Formats: sequence, structure tokens, C-alpha cells
Amino acid sequence: MQELNQRLGGLPSPTEAEDIWSDIWHLEAHHSTALEGNTLVLREVQTLLDQGRAVGSKPLREYNEVKGYGDAAKWVYGQALEPDAWNDGELISLSELRHIHHTAMTPVWDVAPHPDATDQEGPGNWRQHDIHPFAEGMTPPSWPLVPAQIQTWVSDVCATGAKLEAKEDIGHPLPEELARIHNAFERIHPFIDGNGRTGRLALNLILVRLGYPPIIIFKKQRDSYLTAMRRADAGDYGTLGELIARAMEDNLNRFIVPNLAGPARLVPLAALANEEFSINALRQAAQRGRLNAVQGADGIWRSTRKSVEAYRASKHKPKTKPKDKVDEKSRDTPLF
Repeated sequence: MQELNQRLGGLPSPTEAEDIWSDIWHLEAHHSTALEGNTLVLREVQTLLDQGRAVGSKPLREYNEVKGYGDAAKWVYGQALEPDAWNDGELISLSELRHIHHTAMTPVWDVAPHPDATDQEGPGNWRQHDIHPFAEGMTPPSWPLVPAQIQTWVSDVCATGAKLEAKEDIGHPLPEELARIHNAFERIHPFIDGNGRTGRLALNLILVRLGYPPIIIFKKQRDSYLTAMRRADAGDYGTLGELIARAMEDNLNRFIVPNLAGPARLVPLAALANEEFSINALRQAAQRGRLNAVQGADGIWRSTRKSVEAYRASKHKPKTKPKDKVDEKSRDTPLF
């Protein structure tokens, strides 16, 4: 699997680029749990994951949801790049899938277990209940079929990985294949609870092993994400594939490109945008000459991290009050 990762892309490891992975970790834990209704804001998530402190006055379940997801995501990043005994050399294993769910859901289960769960349906175990049809019309398979179907899903994912490693044609663009894989997992719905979180973590395990950064589906994209999943339920993977492709590109631009390029290398403004400065804000600053940037023949503005830091410093520099003008004659005039 390490050979596959190196061949298809090869990301810096969390120990080599801790800041990059930390930023992704915070945002992924925040937004993926927010998609499921968690109300912690990003600052609360950062404090919880970095310091282990629960700030705010949210229900304990919500803090445990974020803590569990954060633990699972951190395990996924390390496991994807440096697999241990949980992996069998393939793109993903059943053991890894169950471990992801167990890690993500145990803190929640400790304080608020699913009310309908039996003792055999705790974190890491397949459901033994049928799931009611979703409002959109999709009905997950009956629970006795879950073990066989999830094994088929894992085999299917590994077959895709083998084709990619051999550079064989998979029949459609990679993001569309990832959409098919992700949607297939959610349609099986193998666990009694936590399938959305586990499915996105499993997708990120696959992505990182293929040499790409983990993706983040932002909470503001929730409606678009659910609409895309409904279309995928009917066999149309284009919309979900496009959403995944954009998320892959966004994280490459936001985290990987600028950090690996170095502070003085020109990169597109999209690679320098963040929560403080949007692409439009940086473009306007460049056009006004306030940000040191160049516009290429392709029309794309490019700048450097060093230039953006200089622009940030100039924006936050305290303004000095203009000195009061003093009449030169009065300067030497005694007050008394």
C-alpha cells in the first residue's frame, strides 16, 4: 500500500507536515460532525481537539461526537500513510472499517447509546435492525444481508485500487468512481448509527492512500451533498463526483500547494485563500496594488505566502493619527 501511495501521488506524512494535517483535522472534524447536526463552532472544536477542554455549554454528547471523530480522523491519516496490522495490504480492509466506526462512535456511545441498539450492535459491529426507508426513497438492505454486502463493497474498493495501481482504465474519472464507492457504502448503511461519519472517514482513508489529501464536505454544502447522494442512489454519480472533485482541488490548493511550495514561490491565489482572505479579497487587493502579485497570460493572478503575510501585516498595522498642524509663528509664542 505504501508503494501504491508513492506511485499515485505521495503526500507528506503528518510528522513531516504537522501544521498542514492539523488544519485539515480541525476543519474535517468540525464540518463532518456539523453535517450530522453537531452545533460546536470551529473555535470550540479546535480547543477540544488541541487541549482536551470543552468550552461553551453544549450537551456532552456533542463534545464526544467531535472527540470521537477527531480521534478516528487522526488514526485514518496515520493508518493511510503508514499502515499497521489493521491493514492487509489492500486499499481498505473490513478490520479498518470497523475500527474507524469503533473509534468515532465509542465516546458518543458512552454517554448516549442508540436507544434501539442491542448489546451486539455497539461501535464497530454491524447492525441487527432493519433501517426504515429514507425520506428520499432509498431503503437500505435487510440486516441479515449486511455482512455479505459490506464484504462485497470492500472487495470492490480493493479491485479499484488494483486497477489504479496497474494504471488500468476504470471507465470514468476518479472522482466519479469515488462517488460511486461512497454512495454504495451509505446505501448499505452497515451500522445502526454513525454511517455518514464512518463513510466520509473511509472515503478519506481511500483518498490519502491514493496520494490525495482528505476531503472536507463543508456544512454549508449539506443540501448540495444530500441532493448529490440522492442522484447517486439512482445511478447518477456525476453531481457527487463533481462535489468530491472540487473538495479534492480545494484541499490541494488550500493546504498542500502553498505549504510545499515554500514562502516565496508563486502560486495561484486559490492556493493562498483562507478564512481570513477569500479569493475575491486577494484578487481585489492584487488589482489595487495592495498585494504583491502578478497576472499571467492565462488571466490567473499569482502571489506568494510571503506576500500575503506582508499584506496581512499592513492591514493590521495600527493607523497613526496625523499630527495636528501647528502654526509656525505660534510655535515660538509663549503661552503666558
